[in-house]
Amino acid sequence: MKVTPQSILKQYWGYDSFRESQLEIIESALNGKDTLALLPTGGGKSICFQVPALCQEGICIVVSPLIALMKDQVETLKKKGINAISLNAGMHFTQIDTALDNCVYGDVKFLYLSPERLRTEIVQVRLQKMNVNLIAVDEAHCISQWGYDFRPPYLEIAEIRKLLPNVPVLALTATATPKVVDDIQSKLEFKQKHVIRRSFVRDNLSYMILREEDHKGRMLRILAKTAGSAIIYVRNRRRTKEIADFLQTQGVSASFYHAGLSFDERQTRQNDWINDKTRVIVSTNAFGMGIDKPDVRTVIHIGFPDSLEAYFQEAGRAGRDGKQSFAVALASNADISGLQKRLEHEFPSRERIREVYYALGSLFQLAEGSGEDVWFDFDLEAICNRYNWKPKEIMEAISFLEKADHLIVAANSDPRSMLQIIVNNETLYELELRNPKVGRLTKVLLRSYGRMFEEFVPINEALLAKRAGYSTDQVVAILQKLHQLKMVEYRPSTGLPKLTFVGGRLRKQDLLITKTIYEQRIELIRERILAALHFVSTDKVCRGQMLLKYFGETDSKHCGKCDVCRSLLNVESKATDLNEFLASIESEVTIEELISIHSDRSEKEVLKTIQLLLDNNELVYHMNGKIGIPQP
Repeated sequence: MKVTPQSILKQYWGYDSFRESQLEIIESALNGKDTLALLPTGGGKSICFQVPALCQEGICIVVSPLIALMKDQVETLKKKGINAISLNAGMHFTQIDTALDNCVYGDVKFLYLSPERLRTEIVQVRLQKMNVNLIAVDEAHCISQWGYDFRPPYLEIAEIRKLLPNVPVLALTATATPKVVDDIQSKLEFKQKHVIRRSFVRDNLSYMILREEDHKGRMLRILAKTAGSAIIYVRNRRRTKEIADFLQTQGVSASFYHAGLSFDERQTRQNDWINDKTRVIVSTNAFGMGIDKPDVRTVIHIGFPDSLEAYFQEAGRAGRDGKQSFAVALASNADISGLQKRLEHEFPSRERIREVYYALGSLFQLAEGSGEDVWFDFDLEAICNRYNWKPKEIMEAISFLEKADHLIVAANSDPRSMLQIIVNNETLYELELRNPKVGRLTKVLLRSYGRMFEEFVPINEALLAKRAGYSTDQVVAILQKLHQLKMVEYRPSTGLPKLTFVGGRLRKQDLLITKTIYEQRIELIRERILAALHFVSTDKVCRGQMLLKYFGETDSKHCGKCDVCRSLLNVESKATDLNEFLASIESEVTIEELISIHSDRSEKEVLKTIQLLLDNNELVYHMNGKIGIPQP
């Protein structure tokens, strides 16, 4: 049977047909064309590179900055019987070496890695030995200096292309302005510019900006009117618990989620929400990336994000099943003022950024020039307490250092403890004879886990304690002792994010934060805040049109469902109402003539409709005082 994209889709995903634009993107990749795919959040980006990779011999290299998303996709592929692996932060050299060998000599179909990992010598050498059929670049906006999450290591993907000159690149993103679209193709050295774009129009999604001082009261009323799952985004961790507790007192099933929770807590709460055991999840922006829950009916923002990119992604998690859904932002006067103040915010000075960099080096006891590819636990709270700094100023400094390619902070890819036995079987057996207490634990280890002599494996100390008849503290103590004796390599879990110094810790004279780069980054932030501020403040332009125009779609029609459209029309209108109104204008007409034509509506409603269309440049005033359709 001939392998086709449709047969692969049916075999592994169970679908009979592709969504809009997916097949076009897949065929472009199969034809060897460099392609930039623009798909809205929830548009099925992963299928666009997974299907063409499965249609061909060889392996697909997937570059992604999102550790959690890589991990989820690898696990999903394995459940489908597809061999995939990922190289993540904190992996030991032996683990990386073994994984890359499997990619060269085994039957691995997908290798997921971060752009930082892609630039290492061990990866670059092995890539040339692999039969690579496609390079997929996820979250491709990160390669653009104009993107909202610029990652300098992405720039080196073009260098990798020189090692694999005949392999096409498929870049994918859900949010890119026209400037970013051009920059992505340039930075990835596309042989020819080629963009496949699905409109970002979400016909089933109503965008609402509600000026509201009583956040909790309005939130309750929204949840009472809309059934189904909901996400509530707030601006800080403290508020997640506060809002979730309030909802529970009002009889609403709710939980909270943020990056400060343990791995097990995050997994449990996420799974309870996905499986509808919890209706509402209250979260910081740490929640949602890579989670495919199609039946989210409502996304509520309490306050407003600092950029339209972030808002569009978060709001877009509602209604992925195509059914009517709502994205509601509750913005009080204080919230609007907060955005305005961000424009005047005292960004960390260049001196403070340097202080943070060298304080981290001292904290981890790194000599200048050392620490390349060494990952440390990043405990933000401990750092704040030690240096008496506020979390926000540290994170802003670190964000700048990341964008300047000096540091990388990544989520812990596997928060379980890891263990490898580094002596041979005979040495281990001699130890068991000399120390029966230790021997009992090592026997349980070998019965519980395989391949411990060959590679690191994740272990569960509590489970080992139960099986060996020891306490968890006793198991940890024994493993630590074996580690000191250099019989095992034991890495206890911390659950904390990981931090590394790119290229090792720099000398003071080498840490260059030029005024030009510094001011450029600040100006980009300000531009995004201004766009967000305009979006949340205006009440005269269709929300849907504003979002689409920001992302380069200049010919869109008013949605007819957002708060602006509904308010100006004062009816539960549909987009067709406005389109029919425009269709009634065959030539230049006066306002009085329009009122007469639409005698079935009130004069007030007709005037509001005219005002809306004028504000959206779909009608124009002529010098003779009449109104008409603007000429192309």
